[in-house]
Amino acid sequence: MRIGVLGAAGRMGRALVLAVDEHPGARLAVAVERPGAADVGTDAGTLAGLAPLGVAVTDDLAAFEACDAVLDFTAPAASVDLAVRLAEAGVAHVVGTTGFAAEEDAVIAEAAARIPIVKSGNMSLGVNLLAALVRRAAKALPEADIEILEMHHRRKVDAPSGTALLLGDAAARARGVGLPEAGVFAREGHTGPREAGTIGFATLRGGTVVGEHQVILALDGETIRLGHIAEDRAIFARGAVAAAMWTRGRAPGLYGMADVLGIAG
Repeated sequence: MRIGVLGAAGRMGRALVLAVDEHPGARLAVAVERPGAADVGTDAGTLAGLAPLGVAVTDDLAAFEACDAVLDFTAPAASVDLAVRLAEAGVAHVVGTTGFAAEEDAVIAEAAARIPIVKSGNMSLGVNLLAALVRRAAKALPEADIEILEMHHRRKVDAPSGTALLLGDAAARARGVGLPEAGVFAREGHTGPREAGTIGFATLRGGTVVGEHQVILALDGETIRLGHIAEDRAIFARGAVAAAMWTRGRAPGLYGMADVLGIAG
């Protein structure tokens, strides 16, 4: 399968190039960076610490038309623009970008009417299994107070993390409510008693933490903690490649990693 990578010179982009190279059914076809990036013209394999792959980094998004699928862990504006372009070209899109506004999500959903798009706040197997467990726990314990704690490296720019929102959405859906209505994303000052049925979020930033998430279900007299620790970005990259392979022959639509892993519902 011919795979393209957007943001190929960044930390996540290099991990994606490595994951594509490791997969026996995939090959890197195109590597793209933003216009004016210092690494344009450099072999993508060399940037990722591999032997040269014969794929020079380009700043031409039109090059993705030669791909079967494109992996994208960049920024919301770039991902939205790419979704529109790939929909016109008939190329599948795997989106690991987080921090989208509602109107940006709407554009991606519109593009998914023409191509398969796999979009997830987290591409790892472990996190998506965790989300399935959270759904079951939230449904089984409707009286539990749910709090979600996440920590990431100091350079992460969106909060709460896409993974935290994914986990919160799993809990909210299990209870038949929407996360925008149930979520409490900040607390400060005299907040009063906790409102029943809400889902709270706490965000920590610092150091080089790849990603830590904990879902706390607090009951009278006992507490349940479900968690996940990411130790290497490679887990996200491998998941993204698996998602790209899964799109082959798939009908247009907006999918998540739960669909890829067969644990949706």
